[in-house]
Amino acid sequence: MVEETGSRALLTDLYQLTMAYGYHRAGIADTRACFHLSFRNNPFGGGYSVACGLAQVLEYLDDLRFTDEDCAYLAGQSGNDGEPLFSAEFIEWLRTMRFELDISAVPEGTVVFPGEPLLRVIGPIAQCQIVETPLLNIINFQTLIATKSARVCLAAEGDPVMEFGLRRAQGPDGGISASRAAYIGGCAGTSNTLAAMRYGIPASGTHAHSWVMAFDSEPEAFEAYVSALPNNATLLVDTYDTLEGVRNAVEAGRLLRERGHRLAGIRIDSGDLAWLSKRSRELLDEAGFEDTRIVASNELDEYLIESLKEQGAPIELWGVGTRLVTAEGQPALGGVYKLSAIRKPGRDWEPRIKVSEQTAKITTPGLHGVRRFMRDGVFVGDMIYSELDPPCDQDCLMVDPADVTRRKSFSADDTYEELLVPVMQGGMRVYDSPPITASRLRVQEQLSHLDSSHKRFLNPHGYAVGIERRLHELRTRLIMEARGIAD
Repeated sequence: MVEETGSRALLTDLYQLTMAYGYHRAGIADTRACFHLSFRNNPFGGGYSVACGLAQVLEYLDDLRFTDEDCAYLAGQSGNDGEPLFSAEFIEWLRTMRFELDISAVPEGTVVFPGEPLLRVIGPIAQCQIVETPLLNIINFQTLIATKSARVCLAAEGDPVMEFGLRRAQGPDGGISASRAAYIGGCAGTSNTLAAMRYGIPASGTHAHSWVMAFDSEPEAFEAYVSALPNNATLLVDTYDTLEGVRNAVEAGRLLRERGHRLAGIRIDSGDLAWLSKRSRELLDEAGFEDTRIVASNELDEYLIESLKEQGAPIELWGVGTRLVTAEGQPALGGVYKLSAIRKPGRDWEPRIKVSEQTAKITTPGLHGVRRFMRDGVFVGDMIYSELDPPCDQDCLMVDPADVTRRKSFSADDTYEELLVPVMQGGMRVYDSPPITASRLRVQEQLSHLDSSHKRFLNPHGYAVGIERRLHELRTRLIMEARGIAD
């Protein structure tokens, strides 16, 4: 978040608070409940997503409480009859309440798929409800941007990608969050100096066309820039004529050499990037600047970078801005947060299910765990199971909820890991967020275990995610009961 001071308890939708009030009036505000945060479709028509935002979730939840100012604001809200919306008793209850949630989550940088929980939240139902909106807000956006970044970096085939999107981001907070998520997704650095300072991301930047236009000639502008910043000498060459700009950059590069420095790169920000980069490479090499990199920008995304690679464009560094930080083509992840179980005082957990005419919107009941199976170093399937009735380690079977005839079995020969790890217990943090560099490396490690068929941009092969057999049977029974169908 951009603002680091002040309470964030009101960073939620009003209906979360009206429901919390309703639970309080009904005497069930402290009833234990279980919610899961998941998403229904991979963004960008892709075959995977990258979980991101957990560190910000934990920062939000740390010491979360309703301040006197928050309570005074809520006390001043009125209903359509002009009377107070909330009772004084409820306002005082909020003032003294301390969040005591148990949360398990998928670590940042993990490759994830539709239908499986990224977060499991257990606690008093009113508290679980209040945090729904901010959890979705944080996880949805950062997962979306981290996924876009991972795709762009895959297209770049190991070339560094710099995130240049602050000026086009969705406000200051969107810019900060996008820079963070883009770095975790794979970008090598950012032009956003506040994000760079806050999160330890390498900062990068050269100059704009306005620098060149501020001088009487391009050679004069280039000479002034390399004189001022000889250790940051990447020159933007397309203000007037790109190839003439390259020739002028070469002359500036010769001045740098005389002074014991080097021309690090040239940047092309417009035109036919494939043709211009090839011709620019020829000019640089002919002049003895073989180690000067060509940097490209100008509305890049994974598709354009992939095309430029296929055309043999000798571009070595990519500046990606607007289409990355605004998640071009996918305005939101579409994450959801659904109640799956209730535990009344002195009783066992009771599964809950939401039934819909749309199969994809039918939820899965219970308290979920997720096992990711690996075979010969490749991820082969994720199985959602009941924590109250976990499968044995020997043999297990999962069912595709969208097509019960599609099933996948796993044996003791298949290794697996539990994706959900405890991060908060009783409202206290029990998880140390890893350095952002570790989360970034995790993305690369995770993608290395994902079959290439899931990573292609067009028509990726679907990854197997299913529900453990006994949990699927419970889900089917509850659906039939909800629809009044006899077994």
